[in-house]
Amino acid sequence: MPENKECCCHKTKERSQQEYKDLIHRLNRIEGQIRGIKGMVEKDAYCTDILVQVSAVNAALNSFNKVLLANHIKTCVTRDIKDGKEETVDELVETLQKLMR
Repeated sequence: MPENKECCCHKTKERSQQEYKDLIHRLNRIEGQIRGIKGMVEKDAYCTDILVQVSAVNAALNSFNKVLLANHIKTCVTRDIKDGKEETVDELVETLQKLMR
């Protein structure tokens, strides 16, 4: 793997075609949900109906995070630990703390 593609050192990552497709598909669905919520606001939809849709978007974002985090641990973190880059564990802990706010 070329140096400029390493995820944890240079903050980029070369993803498999399947991982890329899955993440983009999830983001496209979330984007569509957000547009739907915007349309609801523009059409003066009832508050609780909008809140239910916002909750669905939050669940979709949480699911996206779980998939991305699992892939990150299985690839970047595992590789860095094998390579002796223990600081990656600290970065992971910091990331998890941000996700749990």
